[in-house]
Amino acid sequence: MRRDAPNAYGEGMTKRNAGTAEPKPSRKRKAAGTEAPVMDESGTMTASAVSNDVNDTAEMRSGEGTHTDAAHDRGDAHAKLIDHSYLAEEEFGTIAETLQRNLATTISLYLKFKKFHWDIRGRTFHTLHETYDEMAAEIFPTIDVIAERLVMLGGSPVAAPAEVDRYSPIRVPTDTIHDARAQLQQLVDDHTLVTRSLRDDSKKADDADDPVTADLYNATLLIHDKHRWMLAALLDDDKMD
Repeated sequence: MRRDAPNAYGEGMTKRNAGTAEPKPSRKRKAAGTEAPVMDESGTMTASAVSNDVNDTAEMRSGEGTHTDAAHDRGDAHAKLIDHSYLAEEEFGTIAETLQRNLATTISLYLKFKKFHWDIRGRTFHTLHETYDEMAAEIFPTIDVIAERLVMLGGSPVAAPAEVDRYSPIRVPTDTIHDARAQLQQLVDDHTLVTRSLRDDSKKADDADDPVTADLYNATLLIHDKHRWMLAALLDDDKMD
């Protein structure tokens, strides 16, 4: 990467601390019917008993009572839904960095395909105009898949243009490139970088005992390998000069 890698956890995140806080003592509400109401000598409920019963009912309706089931626990149970604890802290940091980088890289590559799709000129216009659009459409869904995998592990995906630029090794040109050979050469070089990185990152995920992320990278690698092959084949054309 061109610059020092920013925090892989996402802006404002320095440690996965979900589930590490000391549990607060629970205040359990007694189940209805487990305690007999207090009656006076005439058989009428006392004012204090009526008040307690009303308070219990209001507490149940407001949802502020203490519940032991996960459906009502808005603290620890919610944290467990977004923080998979099977990765150790160091392993999570490694995997989170690869996911952030591959997310940013895929976003940049998608935008570069679209930029060249708009700027291409010359006799190969129709072929490359269509090819770039097709390849952009094929990698677009992987952006969401990579981002959501990071969220599943407790991370926060990058999205702002400045953050994407910091993480991605792919440079989206700010100038206009009409020449087909120049475009194709950049894309072949980019895909060579991406495919090598994905192979390395797949191994890192395997070493961290994270087969899901490893499979994600392998599936994504197949797409980029195919694109590199096709782009290199288009580049091997003497008529393009």
